[in-house]
Amino acid sequence: MSITAIPAIAPVAIGDAVLGTNRSVYVIGEIGINHNGDLQIAKQLIDVAAAAGANAVKFQKRTPEISTPMDMRSKIRSTPWGEMTYLDYRYRVEFDAAQYRDLIRYAANLGLHAFASPWDVPSVHFMEEQGVVTHKVASASVTDLELLRALAETRKPIILSTGMSTIEQIDAAVETLGTNNLVLMHATSTYPLPPEEANLRTIETLRERYRVPVGYSGHERGLQISLAAVALGAVTVERHITLDRTMWGSDQASSLEPKGFEALIRDIRILETAMGDGVKRVFPGELAPLSRLRRVDA
Repeated sequence: MSITAIPAIAPVAIGDAVLGTNRSVYVIGEIGINHNGDLQIAKQLIDVAAAAGANAVKFQKRTPEISTPMDMRSKIRSTPWGEMTYLDYRYRVEFDAAQYRDLIRYAANLGLHAFASPWDVPSVHFMEEQGVVTHKVASASVTDLELLRALAETRKPIILSTGMSTIEQIDAAVETLGTNNLVLMHATSTYPLPPEEANLRTIETLRERYRVPVGYSGHERGLQISLAAVALGAVTVERHITLDRTMWGSDQASSLEPKGFEALIRDIRILETAMGDGVKRVFPGELAPLSRLRRVDA
């Protein structure tokens, strides 16, 4: 009988980390905009990620006059800094180049990669100037082919989240980016994510369809769904982190606090060890029960 070999999925290197099957899960602490434009809060969140044992932190980078929808710009929003238009709020929470360089350097000194999801083409160039090791595509940007082409031109590894997207839209995004140095992230963009919308078997669907490493970006409360994603082969896990879920901001409530993020990474590392290699054997710890309990030898 002839058996057609399934081609292996090539791992993807991000800086000094390698993402792929049988590799340590690459854990990303998604700071996003949970820093509320405060550099010291951002550094505290980097500290949280480092203390928990993460591999990376991620921010969001926007050019507000480009990435803010026209119908949202003049809407008034109540903020900790008073009432302001949504466009002014978007400017208020952005970091400049010097601040990003400071944050990337601060993270590197703690052994972490720091990068961002650019939401527009100038933001791609901005993050490139800061020397990031990779770029992340937010689920909202899957259909922004101009942005994807700019990201492809960087020749950096790209992490693409797939929330709120059809398989046809993901096809077009993958065709634009190419599969070399691409990591897909299964995601469902419901905040917070209910279990019935997690659809974790999509991890396998994406892996088989595109033959690239696949991870998981979660917005659920708790740890169970993220851990299940690891058991299903997710090579990277991204979760929002916060100092306190009661802080002001749209993503805080669906984020993990420091103890929760630490517990997640602890359990991921235990799960990695527990998965084993799939070869059935008698382990040393079984020898004493074997001699005591088995009555008939083979």
